[in-house]
Amino acid sequence: QMCIRDRYMGSTSVENAIIATEALRFPLMIDPQMQANRWIKQLFKQQGLVVLKLSSPELMRALSSSVRIGKTVLIEDVEETLDLGLDTLLQHQIFQNEAGIKFLRLDNKDVEYDEAFKLYMTSKQPNPHYIPEVSIKVTVINFTVTFTGLEDQLLEDVVKQEKPEIEQKRDEIIRQLGSDRKALLDAEESILKLLANSSLEQLLDEESAVGTLRSAKFTSAEIGRRMEEGTSVETEINAARDSYRSVAIGGAILYFVVADLMFVDSMYQYSLDYIKQALNSAIAKNAKVEDQGERMQILIDNISKALYSNVSRGLFEAHKKIFSFLICINPNSGPSCNSASTRFRPETQSADA
Repeated sequence: QMCIRDRYMGSTSVENAIIATEALRFPLMIDPQMQANRWIKQLFKQQGLVVLKLSSPELMRALSSSVRIGKTVLIEDVEETLDLGLDTLLQHQIFQNEAGIKFLRLDNKDVEYDEAFKLYMTSKQPNPHYIPEVSIKVTVINFTVTFTGLEDQLLEDVVKQEKPEIEQKRDEIIRQLGSDRKALLDAEESILKLLANSSLEQLLDEESAVGTLRSAKFTSAEIGRRMEEGTSVETEINAARDSYRSVAIGGAILYFVVADLMFVDSMYQYSLDYIKQALNSAIAKNAKVEDQGERMQILIDNISKALYSNVSRGLFEAHKKIFSFLICINPNSGPSCNSASTRFRPETQSADA
């Protein structure tokens, strides 16, 4: 279900999402790029998600109301400490009255507890240090984007602009494969359930049981055939998309270098959305070239120059050389450092500007 709905989530994000939705303790997600935040809002958009902040004066009242009626709550911008008033909620200190109705002590009041209630928390801090007292109350999940994950996201953006028909076909294949996998699991489950609840005599004597098994077998075979065809087409599409991967890798390198600038000075903080917007803008401004290799080199050069120029405008002169150096020593830069060292000279960029 998750792969069908959020088809662009990488394997790490999918694993994190499963932990967040299935963990016994409420999740606290380290989310500097706001990806988990957007995912939660999209996931519960149709269910009336309640979005709160720990600093909100209406926090306890809104939480009490949500607990009572079984709403889903998202608490944003969590710091390294949590409000002590949330302890009973975070530790699931639920009790029952004589009638068997479940209650929770919240804000010095007994609030009826609905089992449908869900709580998610996100923190924009890139490297928070939670004390053990916090860690034992919640499930801490690191949603920080990885290099591979960002590379895939940027590849999607590049292909959407360069070859939108390829990305559209990929969307359709991913949705179809996800639906087919779910249908196949449902068919297998129905067969196992029928076999578990029927004796051998019933299976042989009842036409409905035989018909169900025959139908399930036919459905499984048809789905298997479609999945083989879909997988083959997906492989071809991915091969076509990989021709643009060098551009995505270049964009990912620049983002992580820019993100590291906060360790040079805390005021140097740039969002992932800003980098994506700059990358997409640079791609849109470039004229089309027939030769694929030439086109990729032009995109890489112009994207690098645009991002470097935009970021450099906000840096102190002494830090521009550090920025250039960080790009060259990035472990993902590979053998291109020699050309990069010329491309990212501060004096060259100043002259261009």
